[in-house]
Amino acid sequence: MPTVPAREEVPIESTWNHESVFPSFDAWREEYQAALAKVLEIESYKGALAQGPERLAQWFDFHQAFARRVWTLYMYPVMWQACDGENEEIKGMVGQAQGLAGQFMAAVAFAEPELLALDEEMLLRWLDEDDLKLYQQHIDDLLRKKQHVLSGEVESVLGLLSDPLSRIESIRSALNDMDLKFEPANDSDGVPQPLVQSTVNKLLASSDREARKNAWQNYADSYLKYQNTFATTYLASVKRNVVMARLRGYESVLHAKLSPNNIPVDVFHNLIDTYKKHIPTWHRYWDVRRRALGYETIHPWDIWAPLTPEDPQLSYPEAVDMIAAGMAPLGDDYVATMKRGCLEERWVDYAINEGKSEGAFSFGAYDSHPFIMMSFDGNLSSMSTLAHELGHSMHSHYTRNHQPFVYSNYSMFVAEVASNFNQAMVRAHLFAGDNSRDFQLALIQEAMDNIHRYFFIMPTLARFEFETHTRMENDEPLTPETLNQIMSDFYAEGYGEAMSDDRRRTGITWAQFGHLYEAYYTFQYATGISAAHALANAILADDDPGAVDRYRALLRAGSSDYAIPALKSAGVDMSTPLAVEETFKVLEGLVDRLEGLI
Repeated sequence: MPTVPAREEVPIESTWNHESVFPSFDAWREEYQAALAKVLEIESYKGALAQGPERLAQWFDFHQAFARRVWTLYMYPVMWQACDGENEEIKGMVGQAQGLAGQFMAAVAFAEPELLALDEEMLLRWLDEDDLKLYQQHIDDLLRKKQHVLSGEVESVLGLLSDPLSRIESIRSALNDMDLKFEPANDSDGVPQPLVQSTVNKLLASSDREARKNAWQNYADSYLKYQNTFATTYLASVKRNVVMARLRGYESVLHAKLSPNNIPVDVFHNLIDTYKKHIPTWHRYWDVRRRALGYETIHPWDIWAPLTPEDPQLSYPEAVDMIAAGMAPLGDDYVATMKRGCLEERWVDYAINEGKSEGAFSFGAYDSHPFIMMSFDGNLSSMSTLAHELGHSMHSHYTRNHQPFVYSNYSMFVAEVASNFNQAMVRAHLFAGDNSRDFQLALIQEAMDNIHRYFFIMPTLARFEFETHTRMENDEPLTPETLNQIMSDFYAEGYGEAMSDDRRRTGITWAQFGHLYEAYYTFQYATGISAAHALANAILADDDPGAVDRYRALLRAGSSDYAIPALKSAGVDMSTPLAVEETFKVLEGLVDRLEGLI
């Protein structure tokens, strides 16, 4: 059986530039100890914020500088663990970083209640001082959330609880990325292929149907084997969300998750309602795909099957060049920065190795590169994943280079716009550049894989978490089998009569997505891809000279503005379902294109 290399066997150029953050583990420990000692200095600000604008400005400066240190200390081992989950030394450092973050959050928890206890008119007058003008949006946002901020004592306790409560995700991650083992997937010749988190996607996209089937089944079976543990961690996460929402006086977890970013809950319901209305489009796609593959019956393991044996194979540098060509409309400086990050500064950990986490993500600190974790396996899908994550990383790059730390984060609602925007731009470039039938089929495959993930799987997961949270909020019983049934029913609706489903294995899909541990993240993939297509189409139409500048302004904005108005300034109104409707037209167009080619 082929083997997956150990971490120490992969070339250094395919790994992230961890030495640019800390030159060694000892250097990290030295900074960790220094930061741990500095937590005590926070106490000197407690009860002193009302002394005047100068003292408040000192607090903000101290808080922002310390938060930057803590976030860098946290990012380093967490990123490392995602790339090398079997490294025992890193496991201990992750625990230390989580503990430091919890202590920091508890120590600074006094600040928001103390600020909100000040006379509001006086506080707003203070913001006219030069040293405090920067924090106008920050204070306005805090005042908007005033009714949900608790007393200093309670906020401090919640800060301390953040560390032990975050271990829910750590337990899930340890099981999913380290302890969970999968039976190899035998191909049609009976040769076992290694099945691990970093190879599953490649096996599911194999041209060998037997390998795909065995990979899909064996992958699901391992999750079913541990369904009780996965259910326990997930339901603990749901219960935590419900308790926190109630503590802060929110109507529901949905309100609690969307209100901090000033996003109306109607945006969520608009997405789900529009998705449900267009489910027949997916039924049509399954049937067209079945005919394209020449099968009498289509199964879930055929969803990622290549539509042509001529799927282009790319080296990592070739993929970078392909993405750069697609992103050319954003300007030479955008492309140059992106290529330098990929090829010189080692932003991307693209190696395939044992112990690597599944999936892909962009992650970094204010003072680090915007790193990417993924497993690059040389096909168009991997190229598209790289383009997606580079959208996140370039968003982070521009935000951190144009915003102070206080506004250096952006909401998840906006985050998924930049990533899907990159994919839409690159895909349009490729569709226009090669009209050969095989290449067009391969490109449709890549496009549908992406849209299937963000416009089928993610809305389905969003419906699942809305159902589980609603039941928990109503104190209704939830068990592993209940979770499986809910998931299976939603997939059955999406598959319709066109797909021959394996409901037991499909039902465990919820356990395979760590996204669910950040409640109501999943639906923002679908809203993100919708906004992305609207903004990309405006630039590709080439009839609006301001479209590129407006989009780049969005990348620079960070959290200096709320998501909905920021997107509206860029050119798309996500308070209505129009962009979602338009993206379903993109989906329909791809199905039409595929049907025409076959």
